[in-house]
Amino acid sequence: MNERPANMDEGYLLQIKRVGNSLGLILPKELLARLKLKEGDKFHIVEQTERGIKLTPYDPKHAEAMEIARRSFRKYADTYKALAE
Repeated sequence: MNERPANMDEGYLLQIKRVGNSLGLILPKELLARLKLKEGDKFHIVEQTERGIKLTPYDPKHAEAMEIARRSFRKYADTYKALAE
C-alpha cells in the first residue's frame, strides 16, 4: 500500500508490513532514485512531537561530532546558559 500523493509536498503514504519476523516499510523505487538511496543505506531516526519522526542518512562523522558537542554541553552547561542571556 505505497501510495503516491497528487501533491509531492505531502510526501508518501507508507504502510508497515511484515518482513520475515520483523516489521518494515517498503520505499517506492522512484523515491529511492530521487533520494539516491540504495539497499544497505543506514538512517538515523529522531523522534518528533505528536508521534512524528525525522529520518536522516546516518553519517558516522556527524554522529561523532554530535557526541562531542553533547559532552561539551553537559560539561559547560552553566557557561552556555550564561552566554545565552
